[in-house]
Amino acid sequence: MKDAKLPALRFFALLLMLPGLTGLIVSAMLSAHYLDTMPRMPVPAEMRLTPRNVHGIVIYQTEQEDRRLDVIEYSSVGVFVTGLGFGLVYLRKWGLSNAIEADDEGLTAEES
Repeated sequence: MKDAKLPALRFFALLLMLPGLTGLIVSAMLSAHYLDTMPRMPVPAEMRLTPRNVHGIVIYQTEQEDRRLDVIEYSSVGVFVTGLGFGLVYLRKWGLSNAIEADDEGLTAEES
């Protein structure tokens, strides 16, 4: 008794979790880069007035840089959590499918 939806569920879980994890890694690398290159004090001439706390150090960036990093972080988390949800549903259905299959095999072994 195989569930035909299990491979599709696994596919979508991986399809969402891997890009989400990649986005989280990219946002961490971008934050580390910002920490190394951005000024620690506001620079009005460059429009670097938006503060961001990175590992306990406040850096100042432009609104566009702040928005870009926020979009990467939040979308990556959303995609990863959605993929994780699909993965948990897949594991639940896969476990139930295996339990039913094992129970069916146990019944046929007892009958013979």
